[in-house]
Amino acid sequence: MIVGTAGHVDHGKTALIHSLTGISTDRLREEQERGLTIEAGYAYPEMADDFELGFIDVPGHERFIHNMLSGVAGIDTMLLVVAADDGVMPQTREHMQILRLLGIDRGVVALTKCDLVERQRLVEVHEQIQALLADSPLADSRIFEVSSRTGEGIAALKEELWRRAQASDAEVAQGNFRMAVDRAFTKTGSGLVVTGTVVAGEIAVGDSVRLFPSDHEARVRGLRRQGRVAERARQGDRLALNLAGPGIDRETVQRGDWVVAQALPTPALTRVDIALELLEDAPPLNHWSGVHLHLGASHVIGRISLLEGQQLLPGERMLAQMILETPLHACMGDRVIVRDHGARRTIGGAIVLDGTPPRRGQRSPARLQWLQSCRQATMSSTGMSLDEPLRVALMLRQDGPDIYGLARNFNRTPASLAREFEVLGARVISAGQDMRAFSPQALEALRERILKVVTDNHEREPAMLGTERERLRRQVMPGLPSALFRQILQPLMTAGMLKQHGPFLSLPEHQAALSEEDERIWQRVQPYLTAAPFDPPRVRDLAGLENIEEAQVRHVLSLAARLGRVYHVRRDHFFLARSVHDMADMIRQLEAQQGAAHVASFRDRLGIGRKLAVLILEFFDRIGYTRRVRDDHVVRRADMWH
Repeated sequence: MIVGTAGHVDHGKTALIHSLTGISTDRLREEQERGLTIEAGYAYPEMADDFELGFIDVPGHERFIHNMLSGVAGIDTMLLVVAADDGVMPQTREHMQILRLLGIDRGVVALTKCDLVERQRLVEVHEQIQALLADSPLADSRIFEVSSRTGEGIAALKEELWRRAQASDAEVAQGNFRMAVDRAFTKTGSGLVVTGTVVAGEIAVGDSVRLFPSDHEARVRGLRRQGRVAERARQGDRLALNLAGPGIDRETVQRGDWVVAQALPTPALTRVDIALELLEDAPPLNHWSGVHLHLGASHVIGRISLLEGQQLLPGERMLAQMILETPLHACMGDRVIVRDHGARRTIGGAIVLDGTPPRRGQRSPARLQWLQSCRQATMSSTGMSLDEPLRVALMLRQDGPDIYGLARNFNRTPASLAREFEVLGARVISAGQDMRAFSPQALEALRERILKVVTDNHEREPAMLGTERERLRRQVMPGLPSALFRQILQPLMTAGMLKQHGPFLSLPEHQAALSEEDERIWQRVQPYLTAAPFDPPRVRDLAGLENIEEAQVRHVLSLAARLGRVYHVRRDHFFLARSVHDMADMIRQLEAQQGAAHVASFRDRLGIGRKLAVLILEFFDRIGYTRRVRDDHVVRRADMWH
């Protein structure tokens, strides 16, 4: 159990920890000289073998609130400290607000400096504390009256904390390892050491990790959990990691960075969707307000884009988006503290919902429904259940939720998320690094749309063999990766509902043919091609001979080429298929007689000009039937027509 102090400056937090543990948490010379905590300090008293307890002592002065925030990011139990002489003070209230916004709902209350005041004063401060905690989970908490100077009440408070630590259950480790770095330093003989609280997952000596934002890879040389050498650590532990690897040094990492599992992608997030809550004593927050944001030990500046209105009133909640000046690492469920643009006061808090929001449709009903389902999952009292977000994702994403993207946001492995989708009755389709989930209804609707688009294309383009696969994907669902689209097509082809012709797909009964109008034009121009098989009229000549628009003739001949009736030898020259086959035979015969097809002999055999003979031979080179050797041409693929 990790206990964090909370309370106003000079209320005796550090002295109280020393009385409970015998350990001074003020490690800096300036702190010891001034008697003022500046940085968070740590104490790990000797415990029995069956339980563990650690203390984080945070600064109480308002000038060091950012240090306080980095310290309390990983605690699970608060020790609220109120001095009997001062009573409840501004930082007492702000610290309580911060801890509530961070979701910390367990704690103990210590009323310090009781030896300095009369009984009546103690009664007054008791009432102040009870009023402060009235609407909090600590409303019925016992208030321990203590004095670090005389030792009064210390034993009773210690007994309560030790009892709670013994009764607490270790957090269930979920997801990939993540740790927010609050300290980084170099230790002689060891190298780089980083400390923080494990937010998720597990870690062991020898594991590989990655640093954010530097993206360096490192190896865990050693670790200490709760101040003691260990081989493993898990979610909820206070941890020090000794890291090693190429380029790993003190300049590589600093407070606010993250150490994460090698398997967890860490994109630089600059827009993050959140569930935002404004404190009751905060001023109204307008759309696009500048704010300071604290997540883990990170402190960044950004703006708040409200998604459900133009203003958020005190005490109210709203879906919003953080637009950040500095990239951040975050996963769904992370807690954020929001301070005003001058960083003078805490105005609210937020829960991270989605780190990769779309650029468009951010306020659409479907998008807001998805974010509400994520918010509902993060607010569950029994732990974060993903059932509702996954159901909503299946319902809203007809092109299938991206499992790899969701896994990063939820901090889960893609395989585990795929199993959760399958439990909900979804079909998971994967190809390489793409994996999507589809409800049975969505998959059936997708396949029906594929067949409809193919049918419609047949009606519009009867001369086409079918619809080219990539074009079909763009028409049906452009957001679906090509490899996954092929997986969805396969059952339709296996069942005989689609037929493949190279890159084209068609209905089984489809026979490519020209439309009636195009067929009429074809019948008018075909005789000219037949009359001059090796030197047919060009497109513009055919158009003039029959008084037809040149573009229309070119269109019909292009369609005829798709049907295999003609070959497009050059831009304005179309040859009948029979003529091309005959010319291929001539080339084969010339090679048998001369060892290669010479331009001159090919020209003479066809009775055409040299320029046209060269263009025809280049056509055969281009399609792979022949290849050029100096000025001659030899057959490369005799099986193309024979």
